[in-house]
Amino acid sequence: MPRTRKLGRDTAHRTAMLRGLVTFFFENGKIETTVTRAKEVQSMAEKMLTIAKEDNLHNRRLVLSFITKEAVTHKLFTEVAPKYVDRAGGYTRITKIGPRRGDAAEMAILELV
Repeated sequence: MPRTRKLGRDTAHRTAMLRGLVTFFFENGKIETTVTRAKEVQSMAEKMLTIAKEDNLHNRRLVLSFITKEAVTHKLFTEVAPKYVDRAGGYTRITKIGPRRGDAAEMAILELV
């Protein structure tokens, strides 16, 4: 899955960070992070949700290879994905909330629609 944003990290660190953020996103339904990270997580989360719309062993293994918690994968297939079966895409929304107090990084909330 080619991406152009490096987020100031090497490949292994960036992949681990995105896996953690996507897992946390599906665990809680929304996350608050920087805008650039939110855009990357949105891309990965929508791909995982598209795969999870069809429940079979192959798709479960594909999702589990990226999401770090088995319980979150189960929740994705049983609770989250059935809500979006009739939807063709656009499962998430990014809402900008202004600059962060410490370093003025632009913050956003990523949530399921």
